[in-house]
Amino acid sequence: MTGAQEPGHAGIVDAHHHLWVRARHPQPWIDPVTMAAIDADFEPADLAPLARAAGVTATVVVQSVASDTETVDLLEVAADDTLVRGVVGWVDLTAADVAERLDGLRAARGGERLVGIRHLVQSESDPAYLDRPDVRRGIAAVGAAGLVFDLLVRQHQLPMAARLTRDLPEVNFVLDHLGKPALGSPEMAEWSRDLRSLAASPNTTAKLSGLVTEVPLPHWTAADLRPAVEDALDAFGPDRLMFGSDWPVCLLASSYQLWVDTLAELLEGQDGTGRASVWGGTARRVYGLEPS
Repeated sequence: MTGAQEPGHAGIVDAHHHLWVRARHPQPWIDPVTMAAIDADFEPADLAPLARAAGVTATVVVQSVASDTETVDLLEVAADDTLVRGVVGWVDLTAADVAERLDGLRAARGGERLVGIRHLVQSESDPAYLDRPDVRRGIAAVGAAGLVFDLLVRQHQLPMAARLTRDLPEVNFVLDHLGKPALGSPEMAEWSRDLRSLAASPNTTAKLSGLVTEVPLPHWTAADLRPAVEDALDAFGPDRLMFGSDWPVCLLASSYQLWVDTLAELLEGQDGTGRASVWGGTARRVYGLEPS
């Protein structure tokens, strides 16, 4: 039993992980030299024993490539896998028929498990991508469909994300990986300021995920992550934060269980209600997940 599991707990929700089979969906971003630990295929059978051992009873799988066919395949996985309760997929936000494309995904097998949409904004060369009218129309359509929009942005893109959340109050947003803070650097002060600006929008929540791969050290400790987690707790509160493993990407710096145990240590100062929110309550509410 890990520190994350408590008496009466409904079970942990892993609100952020990936799955891929590269023969069907190539992952060109994986460098086989510097990312050898994840230069492989990762399927539900690989995740299940790790998740169960950590007390995880439900997960949300998140897209990794800009492909609607990947989303269809992930929905198929969710239809057959009792662990995967939600899918954050992808659509072309700039398309004129975003609403129709979302309807098509929902009509696919497992479509009822579609809970959100994400775009790899962190990789966009346009510094004003989220300010563009065509992109915003697409995101508005995501919200009108009752789906969440996951924000994958880097630290310098947080002000743009904050403008978006203020201008589209009817859309629910989830910030992935806390905006990838530059841990241990002087830039953390700017990150903290911009994170709080984003958190001021009540339609935002955030994932405590992806932090272990942002530490610029070969060996990290909970102390290296504590400033970011404590700032996030102060800015959002535990009822607007959720746990995510970012598996298998986390394997570049941590095992699945080590990240769970580390986050449990970092949450020791929260009361039982707060910890329960982070470990599952927030994700169930925001993504509208079915009971585990």
